[in-house]
Amino acid sequence: MISQPSRHCTVELQALPSRIGQVRRIISAQLRYWHLDPLIDQAALGVTELLTNVHRHAQPDKTCTVDVELLLDRLTVSVHDHDPRLPTVHDADSSETHGRGLALVAAFSESWGVRPRGDAGKVVWFTLPAKFPALALPDYPAVYGATTTGPFTEVHEAAAEAATATARSAVTD
Repeated sequence: MISQPSRHCTVELQALPSRIGQVRRIISAQLRYWHLDPLIDQAALGVTELLTNVHRHAQPDKTCTVDVELLLDRLTVSVHDHDPRLPTVHDADSSETHGRGLALVAAFSESWGVRPRGDAGKVVWFTLPAKFPALALPDYPAVYGATTTGPFTEVHEAAAEAATATARSAVTD
């Protein structure tokens, strides 16, 4: 299920290798839709690392939920699984081919963390700064006041004549 109210996207899945790639593509498409193209690589890498951890370590099942939320100038990506065991960051040996996921997320993200949810599992999240480029507006000549062209040209001309006419009084001595 994918929901996209406003600036929030949720994907529920089984963290299997084939599904991880699909979620990465969904996240990338969502960020393009939100015009956050510069964040795609980092968000895709982060969600891949978090989902890979669910695939390798989560028990009793691999069911999880990915949430992507844009609030003001911050993108938050979180993964909720049903395993209450908290992850740990390991100093991976340079010859190891695994064990660096959370250290990698910590290195490229603005912040990250784990939120325990008791028997309901945990949420692992990271944030990225979402900077918006200034919108380029087309150059238009500055217009001050109203123009006198259009369907009411005669009304504008009559008002201008009345304004310049000598004031007369209806009262006589």
